[in-house]
Amino acid sequence: MTDRQDASAAASSPSQRLDERYGNTRTSRVRLKVTLWALAAFITVVFVAWAVWAGLLVPGAQLEAKDIAHTIVDEQTVEITYQITVDHDTTTMCALQAQDEQHSIVGWKIVTIPASETRTTQYTDTVRTVDEATTGLIYRCWLP
Repeated sequence: MTDRQDASAAASSPSQRLDERYGNTRTSRVRLKVTLWALAAFITVVFVAWAVWAGLLVPGAQLEAKDIAHTIVDEQTVEITYQITVDHDTTTMCALQAQDEQHSIVGWKIVTIPASETRTTQYTDTVRTVDEATTGLIYRCWLP
């Protein structure tokens, strides 16, 4: 060893030499703190953005559709009675379907439900089928 290395080795304690050897220096600790704070800030920003998106950007009108009954009129016709609950003066669209014994879709109809003065209204629509149906129901309703 040189005189300079001997002097620095004698001046530092064994724990300081171990810290330097294994990278546990003041700069590495500062770098770790900065990285952890940056990661925490990023996670916070992502969470706040998600909360705003999930909570504040929800559509204003809520829609609920409920099957009431179905009637098999003949081999090629099903009547479906259903109830729609939506804010008044809101137009709605629904997809109605008729199914056979194997739950295959044998009839399909998209209906436009006009705006109403009441929140809950009941409708009956006829769906034509290509084969004999055993049931008729609402597939999905949405706000156009």
